[in-house]
Amino acid sequence: MDLGVRAWGDRLDGSTVVLIGTYLLQGEISNRLLDALPPLLSLTSDVWQCPLTPLLTEEIVRDEPGQEVVLDRMLDLLVIAALRAWFSRPEAATRAWYSALADPVVGRVLRLVQDHPAHPWTVASLAAKAGVSRAAMARRFTDLVGEPPMTCLTGWRLALAADRLHDTDDTIGAIARQVGYGSAFALSSAFKRQYGVSPQEHRTRTA
Repeated sequence: MDLGVRAWGDRLDGSTVVLIGTYLLQGEISNRLLDALPPLLSLTSDVWQCPLTPLLTEEIVRDEPGQEVVLDRMLDLLVIAALRAWFSRPEAATRAWYSALADPVVGRVLRLVQDHPAHPWTVASLAAKAGVSRAAMARRFTDLVGEPPMTCLTGWRLALAADRLHDTDDTIGAIARQVGYGSAFALSSAFKRQYGVSPQEHRTRTA
């Protein structure tokens, strides 16, 4: 502990350095990523040479203004790069939605749904944005993602709503509008079908 709150050990010139970072996240959106990962993910140097690791090693022992911001951003980049390397392995068994993001049609539709959940999307409007016919988009989306586009959109909207019920004090009506439902009643009905409890019950349980 003499080395400060970010460093532990018995010597500064040890032969092994372990860098540890933690995300304090809990919610429906983050669980979607966690469900796609194994409990332990290991990338050895023969599989992945990460240029970020030496930079992180240098920054983590500095005591300069802005260090926490720099470390947070570097950790984000490191995690993204690690996940890319993990999923790109030939033997990787990726979730359908992750592989579908690379598809020029379905990937665009997924990003539209995720970036603009409150938009009144239809299969036709999503297909138009992707530049293909309604039937072709619906078929391709279902084949690659494993569920129809409107089912995927509903799941995404409700996952966002669940997280906002936990993370904000917004009213159920306000959250409904933020995620694409016309009223609190419409959100409550869909939410209960998906999670088995009302939005208010979910908020109370996760408070």
